[in-house]
Amino acid sequence: MASTPAGERTDQRRLPTRPERMGGLPFTRLHTRTLLGAGTGWALDAMDVGLISFVGLAIATSWGLSPTEQSWLLSIGFVGMAIGATFGGLLADRYGRRTVFAVTLLVYGLATGASALATGLAALLVLRFLVGIGLGAELPVASTLVSELSPTRIRGRMVVALESFWAVGWVLAALIGFFVVPRFEEGWRWAFAIGLVPALWAVVIRWGLPESPLFLERRGRVEEAEAVVRRFEASAGVEPQPSRPVAAAAPRTPGQLWSPAYRRRTAGIWLVWFCVNFSYYGAFIWLPSLLYAQGYDLVRSFGYTLVITLAQLPGYAVAAFLVEVWGRRVTLATFLLGSAASAGLFGLADGTGQVLAAGMALSFFNLGAWGALYAVTPEIYPTTIRGAGAGAAAGFGRIASVVAPLSVPVVLGWWGDAGLFAIFGATFALGALAAYLLLPEQAGDALDVS
Repeated sequence: MASTPAGERTDQRRLPTRPERMGGLPFTRLHTRTLLGAGTGWALDAMDVGLISFVGLAIATSWGLSPTEQSWLLSIGFVGMAIGATFGGLLADRYGRRTVFAVTLLVYGLATGASALATGLAALLVLRFLVGIGLGAELPVASTLVSELSPTRIRGRMVVALESFWAVGWVLAALIGFFVVPRFEEGWRWAFAIGLVPALWAVVIRWGLPESPLFLERRGRVEEAEAVVRRFEASAGVEPQPSRPVAAAAPRTPGQLWSPAYRRRTAGIWLVWFCVNFSYYGAFIWLPSLLYAQGYDLVRSFGYTLVITLAQLPGYAVAAFLVEVWGRRVTLATFLLGSAASAGLFGLADGTGQVLAAGMALSFFNLGAWGALYAVTPEIYPTTIRGAGAGAAAGFGRIASVVAPLSVPVVLGWWGDAGLFAIFGATFALGALAAYLLLPEQAGDALDVS
């Protein structure tokens, strides 16, 4: 067999890989379509999560639920989300990011629509559990897909932009809560019926979004990976280039998340996810009910929640800028410290003006922190366990989102609003410490494609 000339071997080594070709592209119209497609799914997810904070109060009032029963109604979805996040990431590493993303939209959309027909608490709890499974699986899978399709220099910014659609969805939930739920008899059923929209959007996702070429290449589907890369190159007006294959790597299993190479970052990311989930869902899922308990009527409590929610949007915008300037780790830690201070102020707020100001600050910093967290999570693992790593972190965090809403009535009875939000503030501060000390900085680095 004739040997390959040395010059040709050198040229082969100089060729870019397909992930390098993707990462080196400018932002294109196809990136915009990808972000809008995934972001719409993300917004619908947020709308569904947000709806339960509004309809939960309405259902509790209509059905005469006890505080404990209302707590389970608010929390059962997060039990499903913990399971969905863990297994959704594993399935995404096996079957593809786009496919799992579409299936999860279908699952929670249908279950939400069916919730409109529930006639009792038991049936509604089962349906909310199924909703949670779909929601939990969708979020880490969507962020992984966008991260792997993004140009390297703005990858963090694109993932924060994806996460910013959460605010859009939460605002939609607030609008539904304000205009629909209190203005119709059993208006919560109409709110759940609107939740059927994600099931329809799943069809668009399945056929409209590209699959990750990093995933495709790692699964041996080289021709499909090349086709995706060429689509993005054509969108950028870049001539297709020949590629060298990604170097072979030993197969990885989810157990390697705790191997010496990844142990520190896994511990850090799990702790941050737990802290952020505990404080965010403990505060925001109960927010309309907390305002109602302070003497505001149903419509005003929903209206104030809508105003507070709007402050999420500038929080995302600032975080999207800072993740590429300061880096992911510093941005995440800074926004978590801002969340800690805002939570403390909210617990001490007295009067409408102080409640709105502290609530808006909490929204601004907390949702900026969420954006930075979603940016850093997929980046710290290689392609073969990226979905599993992101899903496992999200799944562990969802345990806190179950515990927090169940804890709120108990803590309120012991220490009141000030004590409750002091706990939330301390948890945010712990998350900031974990982010700064345990997570690596990946800004500007190419994704690990092994």
